[in-house]
Amino acid sequence: QMADPFLYNTGERSHYGCLGHEVQIEYLKAYVCRPSFFTDKAVIVVHDVFGWTFPDIRYIVDLMAGHGYITICPDFFKGTKPWTSADHWADFRDWMKDHDPMKVDKEADLVLKYLKDQCGAKKIGIVGFSWGGMAVHHLMLKNPQLTAGVSLYGRIIRDSEERYSLLNPTFFIFGEKDHTISLDQIFLLEDKLKQYCKVPYKIKVYPGQVHGFAQLKPEDMKPDDKPYIEEARRDMIDWIKMFV
Repeated sequence: QMADPFLYNTGERSHYGCLGHEVQIEYLKAYVCRPSFFTDKAVIVVHDVFGWTFPDIRYIVDLMAGHGYITICPDFFKGTKPWTSADHWADFRDWMKDHDPMKVDKEADLVLKYLKDQCGAKKIGIVGFSWGGMAVHHLMLKNPQLTAGVSLYGRIIRDSEERYSLLNPTFFIFGEKDHTISLDQIFLLEDKLKQYCKVPYKIKVYPGQVHGFAQLKPEDMKPDDKPYIEEARRDMIDWIKMFV
């Protein structure tokens, strides 16, 4: 029996009251939170397998908005059912076939257009978690409109050289104890980026951290993990601030 690939414990979570609101962008629903002042900078947040309504991901959207970005999390699953902790791991592979993190280009374009036309955004970054981290890696290879990206513990897609020619600055965040991503894979990623990548990039591994560590709300953090969670968030925000 293989361990659940992405799934960290989503059991006892505290209630979260969101600060933003939902919008419709053509066929896509999205959650948006804006800072209290005008800005022409925006960030797209790509959710994990638990989808765009998951409280942890909305907390991240609100956090980014608090740092001065129009922040949006679209439903990249396009209204289909996200994975839930009650689903059976045996079905995960089939579910992934219908939820491919490499097939997000059309949705990303819609959201970019919305941010530019409706929100006046001129510089747009992207951050993604787990499934969303894979989507960010993909989009940073394909979409030059994204000024900077942060991929948090997105499984590393197996080797082909076009996986490393990033178009704009990208930061990869990993947990040292992530059972879905081995340290060997991370070293290989680093090697290949050295070889092929022409833009700034960074890889950082956080000691003792498991898959999904960076998106816990403060009241759900364990004291030992808290410093690493907070550091990863700060690092994510600093990277965006540096380039967006």
